[in-house]
Amino acid sequence: TFCILVLLTSNFSIFAESTYILPYPSSMPGNITYKIHLLWEKVMSYWYFGSFGQFEYNLKESDKYLVESKTLFEYNQYLLGVNALEKSNNYFQKTLPELNDALKNGKVITDKKTLLQEAAKKHIEVLQYMENNSPKEYYWSPEKSPSSLLKIKDLIDKSIRQREEYL
Repeated sequence: TFCILVLLTSNFSIFAESTYILPYPSSMPGNITYKIHLLWEKVMSYWYFGSFGQFEYNLKESDKYLVESKTLFEYNQYLLGVNALEKSNNYFQKTLPELNDALKNGKVITDKKTLLQEAAKKHIEVLQYMENNSPKEYYWSPEKSPSSLLKIKDLIDKSIRQREEYL
């Protein structure tokens, strides 16, 4: 009974905020197939046509790059992680305009908008995890080049704000 009492009074959540499922990481930078993967991404952008198709493509790519960024941050590959997060942000930003185009064309977007809100919640969960487990800033010092300051916390905060607009 003591264990049950401790569990009931503990301040933690067993359930995630969103039931949205992110994909497993695909090929990562440094992998021999990564450049082929980038080429395939460009080809597939033409496969998804129409407002709903472009919405699905942009959301799928945003998910993929968010997972890539999270994985890279976990391995302290901050420069590559920042680049992946910026790509995720760019793709995520393109989702709502596609839904608005579909609405202008007389399509019902209720289910897609709900999907986007669930995705935004899941993205925020992942971004908060990344923020809690990453440095605020990082000096990237490549060989034979000057170092540059990566403002990781600022980028993650921007990413969270961007997704909160969709809730």
